[in-house]
Amino acid sequence: MQNNLSQPQPLLLKILGEIEDYAILFLDQHGCVSSWNKGAEMIKGYSSEEMRGMDFRLFYTEEARVNKIPDHLLEEALLNGKAHHRGWRIKKNGEQFWAHVTITTVYDDENEVIGFSKFTRDLTDKLNSEKALKEYARVLEFRNKELEQFVYIASHDLQEPLLTVKNFTGLLKKEYGEQFDENGALYLDYIAESAEKMKHLIKGVLDYARLGTHEPKELLDCNDLMASLQLEFAEETESLHLEVDYDNLPRVPAYEKALKQLFRHLFSNALKFRKKEGILKIQVTASYAEQHWNFEFSDNGIGIEERYKEKIFLIFQRLNCKEDYAGHGIGLSHCKKIVELHGGEIFVKSALNEGSTFCFSLKNDR
Repeated sequence: MQNNLSQPQPLLLKILGEIEDYAILFLDQHGCVSSWNKGAEMIKGYSSEEMRGMDFRLFYTEEARVNKIPDHLLEEALLNGKAHHRGWRIKKNGEQFWAHVTITTVYDDENEVIGFSKFTRDLTDKLNSEKALKEYARVLEFRNKELEQFVYIASHDLQEPLLTVKNFTGLLKKEYGEQFDENGALYLDYIAESAEKMKHLIKGVLDYARLGTHEPKELLDCNDLMASLQLEFAEETESLHLEVDYDNLPRVPAYEKALKQLFRHLFSNALKFRKKEGILKIQVTASYAEQHWNFEFSDNGIGIEERYKEKIFLIFQRLNCKEDYAGHGIGLSHCKKIVELHGGEIFVKSALNEGSTFCFSLKNDR
């Protein structure tokens, strides 16, 4: 690092000269470069010979020079001892970069002004990241408004004609049912069945859209969740040979309604897709690693073929015929969204006729 201002000690000059993240310049009283470091050469693009004696005003945009921004900064530094500024600067190749600049007045032993030190940091990447985040937030807000509008339409406008179809189908069957032949009665049953299915599908979409909205996180005990599930499904499991094993599950920060839905869907799934014979075994375990609670929700049911392990998490996807297994293909898509709302991932390990283990993680953000 060259030095025409006689004043920083050689060791300090050597240390400053090797810094590459900051452009460190010393200016004379008129704002001309008298010494610099490697960072100044790298950030601004000038060689040592080119930089010597250069007016620091040339690093500023034409607009900044017209508005005398560089001169105002020197005046502020003289008045207050230091000046800060953020704005666009110019490299040798004409490219602009977003810089944070600190100019400090330098005095000699007799307290006379002999020049200025100038620290410049290139914040272009940070600025671009901030812009990208703001744009993402803007798009996300727009999408959320679209979703809210869709939820409103689904909860009002779509359900109103559906309810009308259901009501008039019921009236038609009640008042004129005896006049229909076998085919006519069958058609009415199909209409009623389809309307009922559409009602459940709309409800599923609404529940999916509302997951995690307007709800604060709470510290929830997963042991209590499992105990409440066994009570909730007591009537359904009364006639089953069922073993449920869980112990020392953690307390996790979570959206209460969403987490209950997650455990309920997985528990219900194990009951639904059990083998016809034998004891149904459900086991839930958890371990902690890398700021996440990692759960394994296992059963010894009918299992899943390898090719369907991704498909099952898509909404409205069914693998089994509705005559054998009731449902609308919504539950596991809810599970996926709930886990992602909690900063985690979900996948399944399974083999046909050997059972399934749903593995999911929940971020421990407390």
